[in-house]
Amino acid sequence: MSASSAALPALIDVPAGVIELRDARSGSVRTVELTAFQIGRTAVTVGEISGGAGAGAGVDARVPAHPVTWFGAVASCNAMTDAAGLRRAYQIRDRSVTWDVNADGYRLPTEAEWEFAARAGSTAPRYGPLSDVAWSAADEVDGPQPVAGRAPNAFGLFDTLGNVWEWCWDYADTARYGDYRSLRGGGWADREWSLRASVRRGSAPDAVLDDVGFRVARGAVGAAGALGADAAQGWSDRADRERAAVRGPRPIGWTPLRVDD
Repeated sequence: MSASSAALPALIDVPAGVIELRDARSGSVRTVELTAFQIGRTAVTVGEISGGAGAGAGVDARVPAHPVTWFGAVASCNAMTDAAGLRRAYQIRDRSVTWDVNADGYRLPTEAEWEFAARAGSTAPRYGPLSDVAWSAADEVDGPQPVAGRAPNAFGLFDTLGNVWEWCWDYADTARYGDYRSLRGGGWADREWSLRASVRRGSAPDAVLDDVGFRVARGAVGAAGALGADAAQGWSDRADRERAAVRGPRPIGWTPLRVDD
């Protein structure tokens, strides 16, 4: 992807706050304290990912870019960062991606950031009636719709629910699903149950899924002076490794992540 400054996504300022994250498989709940950050007003669009070069004949530049792999999303974040003259958040080496949490460049939100931004203070499954805030199976559309066509949440974010699933930085479950990454928000063909702020889905980082796009975030969120820190905004490399270290017999189908030392 190439990008011009004119094509960079519009960002919304999200204040510092606290979010409770629930894991249905483990039955656990954890409280995450977040520092302030920025997040995309909408999912990245076809027009933005093409760098303002045009979406192609018959393609609406306002629809979310899709399908986008997780690897494609992090590469796009670096391209946007370069276009803006910022410091890259990601170092990419083949299938290995590391995050510099003190970089100011474009990146994917953590799950904690995504849910906090999506809720915008709401504790309900969604911030408004489904038909008002999200494109879903109830609309009987055959693909993603132009962004910002439904009501925004209290932070001014559009389409956090419905339209396309959005990649997050985090692994989905390092014990059970290996290197799968997390997806949030639901898509245009999903039913009401999936279109809730707390619902999680995971997929392989190189999976090509038609209902998947991404929303960018920005913000140097590492602890002061912690160059090279490996934890921020609810994510921790150490926690990923601990969850991947399955002891005893593995349940059928589990493929723990093999984390290199």
